[in-house]
Order: sequence, then C-alpha cells, then structure tokens
Amino acid sequence: MRRFLRPGHDPVRERLKRDLFQFNKTVEHGFPHQPSALGYSPFLRLMAIGTRSGAIKLYGAPGVEFMGLHEENNTVMQIHFIPDQNEVGHEECEECGVAEYISPTQSWGVFSRPVLSQEECQLVTLLDDNSLHLWSLKQHGGTSELREEHRFTLKGPPGSPPSATQVTAVLPHSSREVLYLGTESGSIFVVELPSFRVLEDRTITPEAVLQRIPEDNCNRRSCELVEALQEHPKNPDQILIGYSRGLIVLWDLQNNKATHHFLGSQQLENLYWQRDGSKFISCHYDGSYSQWPVSSDNRQAEPLENTVPYGPFPCKAISKIYWQTTKNGLPYIIFQGGMPRASYGDRHSISVIHGSQQTAFDFTSRVIDFFIIFSSDPAAEFDDPSALVVLAEEELVVIDLKSAGWPAVHPPYLASLHCSAITCSHHVSNIPLKLWERIISAGSKQNIHYSSMPWPIDGGTNIAPDPPQRDLLLTGHEDGTVRFWDASGVCLHLLYKLSTVRVFLTDADPNDNMNTLGEDEWPPLRKVGTFDPYSDDPRLGIQKIYLCKYSGYLAVAGTAGQVLVMELNDEDAEHVVDHAEADLLQDQEGYRWKGHEKLKTRDGPVRFEAGFQPFVLVQCQPPAVVTSLALHSEWKLVAFGTSHGFGLFDHQQKRLVFVKCTLHPSDQLALEGPLSRVKSLKKSLRQSFRRIRRSRVSSRKRRGGGGNASEVQEANAKFDQDVLQEMELAPVQRKIEARSAEDSFTGFVRTLYFADTFLRDSSRHCPSLWAGTNGGTVYAFCLRVPPAERRMDEPVRAEQAKEIQLMHRAPVVGILVLDGRSTPLPEPLEVAHDLSKSPDMQGSHQLLVVSEEQFKVFTLPKVSSKLKLKLTALEGCRVRKVTVANFGSCKTDDYSENDLAVLTNLGDIQIISLPFLKLQIRYPCIRKEDVSGIASCVFTKYGQGFYLISPSEFERFSLSTKWLVEPRCIVDMPEVTSNNHVHKSGTENAARNSRGPGRSSGDCGEDERKSGRLMEHALLNDEKVLKEIQSTLEGGRGSYAEKNLARSPLGHGLSNGGAD
Repeated sequence: MRRFLRPGHDPVRERLKRDLFQFNKTVEHGFPHQPSALGYSPFLRLMAIGTRSGAIKLYGAPGVEFMGLHEENNTVMQIHFIPDQNEVGHEECEECGVAEYISPTQSWGVFSRPVLSQEECQLVTLLDDNSLHLWSLKQHGGTSELREEHRFTLKGPPGSPPSATQVTAVLPHSSREVLYLGTESGSIFVVELPSFRVLEDRTITPEAVLQRIPEDNCNRRSCELVEALQEHPKNPDQILIGYSRGLIVLWDLQNNKATHHFLGSQQLENLYWQRDGSKFISCHYDGSYSQWPVSSDNRQAEPLENTVPYGPFPCKAISKIYWQTTKNGLPYIIFQGGMPRASYGDRHSISVIHGSQQTAFDFTSRVIDFFIIFSSDPAAEFDDPSALVVLAEEELVVIDLKSAGWPAVHPPYLASLHCSAITCSHHVSNIPLKLWERIISAGSKQNIHYSSMPWPIDGGTNIAPDPPQRDLLLTGHEDGTVRFWDASGVCLHLLYKLSTVRVFLTDADPNDNMNTLGEDEWPPLRKVGTFDPYSDDPRLGIQKIYLCKYSGYLAVAGTAGQVLVMELNDEDAEHVVDHAEADLLQDQEGYRWKGHEKLKTRDGPVRFEAGFQPFVLVQCQPPAVVTSLALHSEWKLVAFGTSHGFGLFDHQQKRLVFVKCTLHPSDQLALEGPLSRVKSLKKSLRQSFRRIRRSRVSSRKRRGGGGNASEVQEANAKFDQDVLQEMELAPVQRKIEARSAEDSFTGFVRTLYFADTFLRDSSRHCPSLWAGTNGGTVYAFCLRVPPAERRMDEPVRAEQAKEIQLMHRAPVVGILVLDGRSTPLPEPLEVAHDLSKSPDMQGSHQLLVVSEEQFKVFTLPKVSSKLKLKLTALEGCRVRKVTVANFGSCKTDDYSENDLAVLTNLGDIQIISLPFLKLQIRYPCIRKEDVSGIASCVFTKYGQGFYLISPSEFERFSLSTKWLVEPRCIVDMPEVTSNNHVHKSGTENAARNSRGPGRSSGDCGEDERKSGRLMEHALLNDEKVLKEIQSTLEGGRGSYAEKNLARSPLGHGLSNGGAD
C-alpha cells in the first residue's frame, strides 16, 4: 500500500499536524477605528459602538464582547437597542388570562403577528445608505452570538424625492412591536418588527400634524426634517416629535392627533423627557436649552426656562442634553457643545452642571456621542445618575458622577492604544508572578487620580476559562513612552506606562500641568482622556524593546540612536544616568552624517518614579535609528545595531566592549537620515531613467550609420529585454540570484543574537554574538565573559571569529543556533530558573540563518552548508518576520514541538519544521496590501500573534490548537419578579437549567423551529392564506394603542433615543 502514497505524505504526521496547528483570528484589542455611533441598553447594561466601516461591537462586563459586520461596509449612523418588555411591564389579557404576546415560532393554530422574542437582546442599526438592520444576540453552543436577522430600506412612492424617506430619527417603541422613523420630509413612518413591514395607515404626515395646530403658529416648512422622537416615559400612547425649525408636538398615537404643541424660537437639535413626564427639555442651535411644561390642557405652552449657559456671546449648538433628577433636589444638566463660538469653537466638550458645580470636560478628539448611566428601575422616583460615558473619535472616557471632583474611571478594555502613535511592539510570555506584581504595583501608583468606582458597563457573563499564564505586550510610542499591557486574556488592559523623556532635554517641561486652571476661569474647561497624538520631539520615538522577565532588566532603543538600559525599582529614586558613546563609523574618512542631531541629556541627578528606571545611556554616533537590539541579562551585555554598524556594551561595568562598522562605500543613503531619503529615492529613480534613455539613444546612434533596419530592431529588442531583466519582476516570477554588493543599505543591521555555542572548535563552547545585515552578511564574534567572582575586575573581550556572506546577498532577518538535540538554545537565565532543560553540548550544534529569500542550516563550528529551503524561488514571497514557537498537542499534554512561524510579504503565515525545514502548513492572515499590518506583526512564544489592523487596534490570531484566547460570554435576559411582568414558571426554568448554562428553552427544538420558519415563509407567500389571516385578525387585532385601552396604566422605563 505504501507505494500508492504520494511522496512525502505521512498519514501519522498529517494527523499530528491537525492536533498541533489551527489558524483562528480570535479577538480585536484596542479602540475601534473611526467610530461613528453609540448605543446603550440600561436594562442589559450593554454598550454598542458602530464604525464607519460598517462594524458593530457590543461590550459589557470585562471579557463580554461581540462583533458583527454589515455586508455593505457603510457607515453606521445610529444604534438603538430594542427596549425590553420587562422594563415597562406587561399584563395578562383580562378576557382570556394569557399573555398577549405569542411567539412566532409557536403553532399556526392561533394566528398572530410576529413579535420580537423576549429571550433575546436585539438592536437596530441605521446606515448612511438609509438601510435599517435588525441584530440579535442568540444563544448557541453555550455562548451568545451576534447575528443579523433582517435588513430593510424605507422606500417612498414612485417619483418621490429621496428626502421623502431619508431617515433622520429612529424610535423603537417599548412595545417591541414597531419602530417610528422620522424623515427629512417631516413624515414619520411606522414599521412593524421584526418583519420591517411598513404600516402605511399609521404614518404621521406633516399635513396631519398641521391640521391640529393653529394656522397662526406654523406653516408648511415648520414640519420639515424630524430631528427627535421621544416616547413619553409614563404613557406609551404618546410620543414627542421635534422638527428642525423649532416646532415640537406631543402626538397621541391612540387618537392619531396632536394634543400639545410647543414653538421654539431657534433651530431644534434634540429633546429629552424628565423622568416623571411632566416636563421635557429641548436644546438648540444657538447654544441654548429650554424647559417646557406639559399641562393637562392643550393650550400652547411657554418655556419655564430658556438658558444660554455660555452666553451672552454667540455659541455653538448644543447637540444633545440630559436632565437627571436626584434625591437632594438639584438636577444634573449634562449637554454636548454650547461653547462660545469665537474663542472656544474648536473645543470638543461636554458640560456637567449640578447646582453651583459646573465643569466642561474638554476632549482632544471629536465627540461622537454620549450617554448617562442612571437608575433603570421603572419604580424608582429619581434618576440618580452615576456615570457619564463619552465616545470620542479616538477614545472612550467614563466620568464618575458620584465621587467628588468627578474623576475619570480607568477602563478595563477599549484602551486607546494609539494615544501616541505605536512605533514597535514586543511580547513576553509566561511572566513570573513576582515581576508581574511589581509591574502592577508601579502602575497602581500612576493611577491614583482615577476613580475607584467599579466598571459601570457590566452586562453579560464572561464564561471563558482563566488565562493559563501571564503575558505582557509592550508597545513603544512616538512620544518616547513604553506601555505595558496585560495580554493574558480577551481584554488588553494597561498595567504600567514608562516614559523615557526625563532623561533628555525637550521643549516641554514634564512638570507642566495642562489641567491647571484659575479659580475664575470661564468656561470651566478640564482636559480629560489620554489621547495625545503630538510628540515633543520625533527623535524620542521608541524603535526596539527587549525585556528579560527573569532579571527585570529592560533595554529600550530609539529614533536618535539612544539605547537605555533599565532595571525595576519599587520606590521613587533620584540618580545620575551614566552616559557612553559608541562611534560606529570608527573615524572613517569620507563619511558625513546628514540626518538629525542626537538628543541632549540632562545634567546631574534625575528623579524617576517607581518602576523601570534607566541607569545607563548608550548614544550611537551617528545618531541613526536603532534597527536591532539584544539583551543577555546573565552576561550583563546589550548589543545594538543601526544602518552603520553594531556594538556591544557591558552594562555591569558600564563600558563599551567593541563596535563594528558595516558600511559599504556605496551606502550613501545610510548617512542621510530618514528625512532626506525621499529626495534621494526620487533622485536615484530619475538618474536610472536618464541612464536608460541615454543608453538607448547612444546604441541607436552607433547602429544608425551602416546597419539595416532589422539589425537596429533586433538590437533594440535585446536592449529592452536586458532592461526588463534588471528590473524586479513579480513575486511569483522572482528567482534567487546574487545581488550587487553596491546596493544601498547593505550595512543595515537587521538582527542580533547571543548564543553559547561552538564557534572556534568542536571541543570548547563559548559565548558569542551574531549579527546579520541587509547585504546578506553574518558576523560572529567570540566573547570572553569573566566568571562572576571577577566580573567587575576583568573586562569582557570580543574577537571576530567568523564572517559568512550569503551568495544571493538577501537581507538576514533571523539567526538561530540549535543544540545537539536540534532544539533552540534556551533564553538567558531560563535554565537557572528550572524552566528549561540544559542545552545539549555533547552533539554538534547547527546554525540556522534566515534571509528574506531562503532558510539555510550550517554545521558548527566549520560553518559548512547542510540544508536549505529556497522560499522565494518556490513560493514567490519574502520573509518579513520569523520566530521560534512551541506548539502543543490538543489531544495530549505529553507532546509538543518547536517550529518556525514565518510571516511573508504576501501576508501569509507559514509553519516550518525544525531542523529539517519542511513546510507544515500555510495560512492567509494579512492582506498583502496592508504593509503596515505586516510590519507591525509580533509572534508569541506559544503560537499566537498580534498585528495592527488600524492605528488603534490589534488583531489577535492563534496558530495553535492548544493556546487560544477568544471571547466566550453569554447574555441572559434578567429575571423580573414583579407580578405584572410575564415570566417563565419554575418548571420551565428548571427544565432550561437542566440542559446546562447557555442553553435556552428553545434550543432543543432546532429542527422544529426550522420547519416552523419554512412553514411560516410558505404561508406568508400564499395569497389565499394571507387573506384568511387578515379576515381573522381584522376584528380582534387592532393597533397597539387600542390594546392598551384594555390594560390598567403602568409605569414605563425612561427612553432617550440613542441611549436606550
């Protein structure tokens, strides 16, 4: 049978690969890119955010996350949760004694209108293409999933203008039966849920509104463009309609007429009911708000109060407002905008007024929307607001309204990763508990200005298992900061922020307080949030990070050639930072640096807060960007590389060991710095085209004298072919061939690697440093590190032992040494902490050199070629990132293996076995056009990875079947014990619980439900059946308002458009 198997096909290995490898994109960390809409359900305590790309994301308690994506990829304009019936209550029918709402999945023996299920959380989104979408959180397989149920676009009669049906306001009615849609034309359409059928007989037209209003008070233009729709908080038969020109109408749904009208003198922006329904508040374009009484008679009311909070000069519009009642009698008035137009028109603010206390929270990015978290109990007499939640364009800010001074609440998720632009990333797996606690302790001292309030958006239940280990994701930023994130689970939570600015002299004083205001400052602005995209100096940007989790040493390198070595200190300290300079050009003549200058350092002692504190600074000369960094905490050595060369520094003795210049005489671009490279690139391209043109002309002149036309044509064709061969072909046509040594940036140091291996002979191993360059050169230095007892007395010595030049001269992106068991050498101090086996020093070691185009294994110490894998020649791609990852089997804990995880320029991830370099599997991960995403990718030690899908979001993926971090959560509709609410019997609840958590009572009847839906579809497409249903229901169904007459009056939950 074996002769029928394909060459290289091993069934046992194929089964093992299925147990080891599996690709999943699991969760998105960070802040949604370009948010456009916000919604909140006070009953479920869930928040929804929509984006300009059509994504919708739901958040609750930490770990409770859901995501959906509209197929249209249009901007989400509005999000509205469907109010739950339990918020407003339902009584049983007085005649038959059963609940009036009949599930559409029940038998068709009793005909009923489809209504929304009471076991699901549902919401409606409005897109900028005027389409409406109904989403549901359904329970499946023990967890909840967000699914799109229906979509609908409101269409007008033939020949009508688009404005006739352009939706501007959406009101989900508390009955869960209908949506009210206000339009630009002034009409309000009523749409049935969940079918999205337009109830034309219940449309509220401008003509119907004008008939009920005295002619002296309005004209036809008064009813153009519906700005706001609000349901009466105590009477669901009444809705408040606000038109843009200032007309406000209280409409009786039962009698289909206007009972009250209110005339504002300014353009209307929004409306808000007070809790008891006796008054409402309107806000206007001129920066004013008005309070209106709703009297028992129908005479025209005058506003009780008309205020311009930041007048008397012209002010910007107040686009949204809340009026929240409290037990002490002083209301909270919270509104967006209203700033003086001339002086503060560019500010993005939300003001909070409570008695004599007033603050205008100033945000550094545009405010998208906001809502207030207050008491959602319908029986409560007061609102008692607890938190203000603001969605800005670049961050989410939550303000504690219960604590003095209204401090901000530290968010457990939706972190603003890009508060300063991310420049690099570094992941460290399995952090020891002691280091973890010390980092958290240092971070807690930075968060004393935050509120101690628990996170107020806490809906749903996180049922994911606890993370098996503690992982850190470190991000370097443009402003010179390094942020430490808890990347162990679904929520990427900020633990600690390190700033390197204090070491250097910059234009800004770190002691400046931007929030300091005088007592009489007006408006009372207070800056909030962390988003600050402006850097004091671009040279501060962090380019490379290396953390040793065992010793607590941290090395950070920047844009201006600065390399800082730090150690963790639990207390504040003041000390002098030692300086050393590394001249990578080694005084070579003919080279002149044309880039930026180095950063100036502070003289004397510098005070540092608890956490990582720098104790030595190595300054590279020229001060070019540091392109590679390696730290060996056991030998107390740090290696660094730039586009000019690399060096080794002893941070225990604070002494430079050696530097090596890697510049080639043609590397002129390396001396110009990043700011002048664009000009150089344009110049080189221009020269290339001129050279081609001159060559073509001269060759024609040489042949033009005596040759015939065919010879000239043949010569031109040969020349064109030669030119094309010189140009780079498409990736699939690329062949590995020798590159010229005169290519620019050949001295660019791409990778540095420490190893204890056999470098000189096979009998003695020694510490070594390996460096790979952009020109395909590998340098190996033999190091002599004194023993611990003489470590401070004797210097570390280095001597170049090897130099390998790859024939194809492709950039070297990775270097790895395998021990006698073909296992990668352990990390420094890993063996000392009993977390890894000692490397095998008996067998022969192997050197793996990974270039952009191929993998090659050499024997040590002879450095003879043993094995190679030509990736570019075979696959048409180039290596961008490579790391060693450990993959464990999902079937047994006894088996794991080390493989190479490789990311290519095509966005594919390939897993290649060690040491035989066999391709195991390939996954498409990132779009090949997403160059920044590919460049930002970072792998973890256990087969996971992160890459930026936007400036503010990391996409997390997993290559392992064993290590998988993804949201697992469930949202249950809360039980209501009130007698006037419909609730399941104890028997039903027991039956549901016996099927395990996350299973609803209908889950066991999936086939029955599917057949019911098919039957429903068939019946609703049969004209005779539809006529029968209509005749059956004509006498008994009626409108929602008519049914309400048979019920006793009930209290209803407060509804505020986008906040419900």
